[in-house]
Amino acid sequence: MKKPCTYIVTNTYNKVLYTGVTSEIENRTVRHKKKHYKKSFSAQYNCNKLVFYRFFPTMLEAIAYEKKLKAGSRAKKIALIVEMNPEWRNLFLDFGQVEG
Repeated sequence: MKKPCTYIVTNTYNKVLYTGVTSEIENRTVRHKKKHYKKSFSAQYNCNKLVFYRFFPTMLEAIAYEKKLKAGSRAKKIALIVEMNPEWRNLFLDFGQVEG
């Protein structure tokens, strides 16, 4: 089932943040992990750990929230991550997926 979602992925050291939007968070996270788009920002900076996500009723709302996050500061993104995921664990596991 497709669910509009805004998300943030990071690298192993939580140094780089990538904000995106999708209607299939599990598939998108797998693509980040496998570096499906080899020349993309997330592939070049090894952003493959899902640390934040928020579902929305419509894709338009998810896109609007993504734009808001991208326009905001790094500190605001970190605050959102810490509020949802204080340990910065890989939330991909919430979907029953395995690391690796």
